[in-house]
Amino acid sequence: MTSAKKLVSPILSRCVVALALSLPLLAQAQTAAQPVAPAAATAGAAALPGDLSIVPAPGLTARAWLSMDVNSGQVIAAEGIDERVEPASLTKLMTAYLVFDALESGRLKLDQPVNISEKAWRTEGSRMFVKVNTQVPVDELLQGVIVQSGNDASVALAEAVAGSESAFAALMNEQAAKLGLKATHFVNSTGLPDPEHLTSVRDLATLAAALVSRFPQYLHYYSQKEFTYNNIKQPNRNRLLWLDTTVDGLKTGHTQSAGYCLVSTALRDGRRVVSVVVGTASDAARTENSLKLLNWSFQNFETVKLYDAGNPAVNARVWEGAVENVGLGTAEPLWLTVPRGKSADIKPVAQYTQPLVAPLSKGAKVGTLTLSLDGKTLSEQPLVVLEDVPEAGFFGRMVDKVLLMFE
Repeated sequence: MTSAKKLVSPILSRCVVALALSLPLLAQAQTAAQPVAPAAATAGAAALPGDLSIVPAPGLTARAWLSMDVNSGQVIAAEGIDERVEPASLTKLMTAYLVFDALESGRLKLDQPVNISEKAWRTEGSRMFVKVNTQVPVDELLQGVIVQSGNDASVALAEAVAGSESAFAALMNEQAAKLGLKATHFVNSTGLPDPEHLTSVRDLATLAAALVSRFPQYLHYYSQKEFTYNNIKQPNRNRLLWLDTTVDGLKTGHTQSAGYCLVSTALRDGRRVVSVVVGTASDAARTENSLKLLNWSFQNFETVKLYDAGNPAVNARVWEGAVENVGLGTAEPLWLTVPRGKSADIKPVAQYTQPLVAPLSKGAKVGTLTLSLDGKTLSEQPLVVLEDVPEAGFFGRMVDKVLLMFE
């Protein structure tokens, strides 16, 4: 019998283990370098980093707005976060997302010619000015959608992917569900007004973060300042591309009912932030609001890595196992966004069910890791087993069974 098994300590049925993170660990935490999946942080009732900042969010004139750190997946601050709004041409973020997905899966190729149907040619609103019954490569249609915001190009690509725009809208809604976009419903690929074509700034930010994280190879389209097709040169409507060299996307939108909208993103020192503003009164207003929000988010917050994937947040006692302890941690690297200068005050707490009885499988969820600051919960993550733990031999299991009887 090992010395560990001779030492019997009281174990609660529900054990809360406060993690003692040393100041050097947090002091050495690096500024975020690579985006991770936007679902890394939970939304729910978690506090927003902006609520804990001594520098308030800038006064904006948008109907609803949001700022998100892509590296941590956290919403920094927002107003009207789940209010259902018209996306206008911000819809084309999902249109492009599905085209990128088709390219990556091999269902489309960039040099593949796409037939321009009469429906695509006749689509009203902003246009790429494609001609009916001509063949246009996917690459040029993407530039028409992203740079020129062409509704005709959007319909042509929708038909190329799904056969019809209505079938493509069904795919859009299916992907929205996969991404957890709870306030979003698409009717078309363009963003032309429809009473049932709605979203929220939370959903738009989630979509934008997913797009830049999953498809970085296509982001160059979003920073392209102009595109000429059919001898017609059109500029990218995102004026931030001329005002801030760190801005590399994403999409503008405007209808009379939706107002002027902009989903923008910038990358500074390895940290990516997405901002969403909808319902402003002018092109200038959406540009000014977005730049204010990006600058505030970068200047007053930092994103730090707390754990790498596979690094234990806590070592837990295992009963009836081939080993007595196993590391519990997070399945993915864990980043957290906090007001600048507050990273040393982050308090992690691991909560897991006892007793942990072998066999245990790597990746099995056994509890929750809660990260708080100034008494406010910022994020809750699943706490998972980091290594397989097989059962002990017969004698080892019997010893632990006896010890558990006295706990």
